[in-house]
Amino acid sequence: MTKELARNLRHYTSARVGLNRAGCGLATHEVLDFQLAHAQARDAVHAVIDVPSLRGGLRERGLPVCVLRSAAPDRATFLRHPDQGRVLSSESAAKLVEAPCDVVFVVADGLSALAVARHTLPVLDAVLPLLNHQWSVGPICIVEQGRVAIGDAIGAALQAKISVVLIGERPGLSSPDSLGAYITWAPRPGHTDAERNCISNIRPEGLEYAAAARMLAFYLHEALRQKLTGIKLKLVGDFQSGGIRSSLEAET
Repeated sequence: MTKELARNLRHYTSARVGLNRAGCGLATHEVLDFQLAHAQARDAVHAVIDVPSLRGGLRERGLPVCVLRSAAPDRATFLRHPDQGRVLSSESAAKLVEAPCDVVFVVADGLSALAVARHTLPVLDAVLPLLNHQWSVGPICIVEQGRVAIGDAIGAALQAKISVVLIGERPGLSSPDSLGAYITWAPRPGHTDAERNCISNIRPEGLEYAAAARMLAFYLHEALRQKLTGIKLKLVGDFQSGGIRSSLEAET
């Protein structure tokens, strides 16, 4: 790869392409950049969600908040035993009472509390106005030590038609703060990933907030109309004719 081609590629990707070399090895600054990215990824995985700050930001927006915990008592257990991050602790499960709604937003730290801290509020600010007044929205549930499937238990307990889990994704060496959104129709324990739709890499350097919000709103409206999510949703209706692309382009 020529140096000119490498420089051109770097305009389009943050991936490590066309790295500078020194003799038969990498240039020192390339090695240091890699080590920094690796350290940032490790820090993101081990970081703890700042619940007071997030709860305060949600309450400033007039949104009801419910703080919950998974069955994982600490970060080390959460990382070593993924199943414990998929279910609520007994104390948190007891907090939830039936409050039927169209959609409940669940905010979980996942594998990057940094992503949640940076992007949750901007995403909610962008998507909530796209839901018309006919949509009922449940309390925003903040979950410590949570994984995607924990939204099933929360949605089922509240009797929500749809759950949206906003969660920190596994960090990469160029993106320690990517946020994912997982949409599930009729949430209940036992759902598989094939029954969800995912929007990933939500961050200014990836899928920007406005575009992510339009895509999320489209999925929500289609889920409510078709009464399903996941692979089946992509095989029916507007998805067969590129409806999601047309919808996004129409609102751009």
